[in-house]
Amino acid sequence: MKSLRFLSPLIAVGATAILSAVSVQDASAQTSLNASGATFPAPLYGRWFTEYNKVHSDVQVNYNGVGSGQGIKDFTKGLTDFGASDAAMTDDEMAKVTNGGVLLLPMTAGSIVISYNLPGLTGAIKLPREVYPSIFDGTITKWSDPAIAKANPGVTIPDLPITVASRADGSGTTFVFSSHLAAISPEFVTKLGKGGKQVKFPGVAGPRNDGVAALIKQTPGTIGYLEYGYAKQAGLPMASLQNKAGQYVAPSPESGAATLAKVELPANLRAFITDPEGDTSYPIVTYTWWLVHTTYDKAGEADTIKALANWCLTDGQKLSVDLGYLALPPEVVTKVQAAAATIK
Repeated sequence: MKSLRFLSPLIAVGATAILSAVSVQDASAQTSLNASGATFPAPLYGRWFTEYNKVHSDVQVNYNGVGSGQGIKDFTKGLTDFGASDAAMTDDEMAKVTNGGVLLLPMTAGSIVISYNLPGLTGAIKLPREVYPSIFDGTITKWSDPAIAKANPGVTIPDLPITVASRADGSGTTFVFSSHLAAISPEFVTKLGKGGKQVKFPGVAGPRNDGVAALIKQTPGTIGYLEYGYAKQAGLPMASLQNKAGQYVAPSPESGAATLAKVELPANLRAFITDPEGDTSYPIVTYTWWLVHTTYDKAGEADTIKALANWCLTDGQKLSVDLGYLALPPEVVTKVQAAAATIK
């Protein structure tokens, strides 16, 4: 088995905590799997792996939420048994995985929200699709901007400067969010590029989704992007965003599911949902992937990972909504199960 040594303690995963990996010391666990990557799904993965261990006590999974970028690096270097990323690996990244090849398995999905700190404001603000990219590229710098006021008639928004909070680490959440902004705003592309795992947004930056949540809570006037479950657990308000159909849609399990229903997952299981169709679709939704090898050298490891993946795709999906994630559509589950079955 590939070895992995992390010094951070193993902690329980809630909706705002990250599961850190450790060297396994429990002699009762006959098989241990080490994984690292996206913080976006870390609360769900922690719950999955805990529940799986209850029914399969011989399998211990240690997940380290270090961000999608680092997760891809760890997996590529052979430091982990599988990785996790909110940004599907590119062809170039996949070509660098020489120790067993790579297969991408979308395992869950979720919404990325825009949260903010506006004291005294009740209810969600509405942000038009020409406005929120301009906030994050630094063009709109005041909450009193007329374009924000026009979309929120009758709402008294505090006259505060806008502070943008973004991710400091290489992040799949940043990739998905910035790719959406680039898809709907040529001006954003001109100022900050076409998107990626690391983008130089104006303002302040913090590590992981929980770091962005902390930045938003600390300073009035701050706005930032993070995964729906983290925002919900932190009690942060979430903006209603104008979608491609011109409708303002709040993030919710229902609006996220409406988005997924409009997406056809291709044979390679890589779908980039940059600007979804549909009147009720929330505009920023993503699948998030496990990065697994197509072949494993250690006896029994492939079977263990296949069994784990199948449980997460079936029983595990029932845990998704309570933690703020989206259960995969049945047809997607079928496709991913078929792909996972090919692991050798």
